[in-house]
Amino acid sequence: MAATVTEYCTAVSNDVSNNMKEVWDWTCDSFDDADKMSSPLQGATMKFLAEWQQPKRVLEIGCFTGYSALAWYESTASTQAEIITLELDPTMIAASRKTFDKYKLNDRVKLIEGPAQDSIEKLTGTFDIIFVDANKEGYEGYVKQILDKKLLSPRGFIMCDNVFARGMTISTEANPELPDKVRPYWTENGKALRRFNTFCKNDNRIDSVLLPLYDGVTLIKWKNGQNFVRLN
Repeated sequence: MAATVTEYCTAVSNDVSNNMKEVWDWTCDSFDDADKMSSPLQGATMKFLAEWQQPKRVLEIGCFTGYSALAWYESTASTQAEIITLELDPTMIAASRKTFDKYKLNDRVKLIEGPAQDSIEKLTGTFDIIFVDANKEGYEGYVKQILDKKLLSPRGFIMCDNVFARGMTISTEANPELPDKVRPYWTENGKALRRFNTFCKNDNRIDSVLLPLYDGVTLIKWKNGQNFVRLN
């Protein structure tokens, strides 16, 4: 049923660009773990949100093959937003750079290589959209670091992907069809993301909502009335 619903929603929603379709197909053909990439419907959602938000700066933690960066790039043409994307894996760095070069994204997309925690610590200013789609055990630390450094703009939002961890966040029995070879990986991710969900629920600086979309999407914003004083 879920696959049928997704197919229907994709069919009646805004389509993604031909360039995004090409990156999607290339990723699926080239990488065994292509299921980590955002779906076409999620790509359309990201573009919708960015076009509505009109961001001047976008940060993404986890680049994979550059599909999401391409979505942010296309949807921020009117604001000419700066897009900073962080990646650690050398294979994904090479794949992302191939995407950026092919579709001429380098004028506004900057790829920073290395551990995300180190890269975040060096960032300055604020971002209107922050997309977190990296190692799941790092989510809590990344978001806390972003909040502590006041990198999220007063009216910006953080979007965290794969918060369900293929269902393992909810229960280790939630997805009996999950292949045995990846079950331990997603089980550990589920444990980390349960801790992340508790953090979001209890941090009195923010409002957060976990949506039953895709593989679970958490949206975070500053709490109304939050005293926003940037750290130097």
